[in-house]
Amino acid sequence: MVQRKFRFQVDLLKHLKQGLAYDLASGWWPGMPVASAHPPFQLQSFRTPRGMRNEELFPFSDGMNKQNYAFISEVISTTTHAGTHIDAICHVTAGEDDSWFGGYSANEYLGDFGPLRDDARDIQPFIARGVLLDIAGAIGVEKMAPGQPIGPTELEMAVKAYRVNLNPGDVILLRTGFMASWPDQKEMLQDSQPGLSLEGAIWLREHGPALVGADNTSLEVAPSGVEGEPQPVHRYLVRSQGLPILEWVYLEDLAADGVRDFLFLAIPLNIKGATGSLVRPLALV
Repeated sequence: MVQRKFRFQVDLLKHLKQGLAYDLASGWWPGMPVASAHPPFQLQSFRTPRGMRNEELFPFSDGMNKQNYAFISEVISTTTHAGTHIDAICHVTAGEDDSWFGGYSANEYLGDFGPLRDDARDIQPFIARGVLLDIAGAIGVEKMAPGQPIGPTELEMAVKAYRVNLNPGDVILLRTGFMASWPDQKEMLQDSQPGLSLEGAIWLREHGPALVGADNTSLEVAPSGVEGEPQPVHRYLVRSQGLPILEWVYLEDLAADGVRDFLFLAIPLNIKGATGSLVRPLALV
């Protein structure tokens, strides 16, 4: 049974002082940048006023439709990993048995309509304290260099520079400056990107976050810098630790306004069999 009730800390409302909400989502449209390993985002009209009349679709084309009433609808085809999205626990596998967190093998728990457990339905809504660690700002650059890693040193610099504390249950968002180029295809889909290193991921995990996210394509630095490991941060956080991650988060406005902590709100879509969810996160202050 899908969970319908969730508890959150009422004292989180103390962050609401300005009555301002920051939209942290990329937006979605045909032709938008999508990582090459995933299918593109596509949208097509399915029903149109003229089409309904031409097809004599009952009851919109018969003599009873005196107001010439019709509607427009669409078909959307996309991966749940397009634009701003959360990775579900079943998204990442490793080992000879292709298993995800908890030892559930894709050979046994993957059906014709997606994973049979640990899918997007199991990603709870996030109503939590959010913390922005502006790594680019902390190290004195507008945008981190391609392939530049975020390790413990950079994370500690940001914590000290912005005088923030990291508490268990926080949503921690890392800014590299990468999304300042959104939605430039060439910039956004380059093979070499700044991001979180494995050592940085281990450092963050020790602080007990509920969610870790960043403003780049896959959270982690690319290339990974770890021999034989294409995405060690995904393997560690999602597959080994069971921690969902958030990617392609727009953080430019938060950084520009100097917002460091806030009430974070994100509601993943309850889609059976999905390995992630498109999401429109908000930072409320």
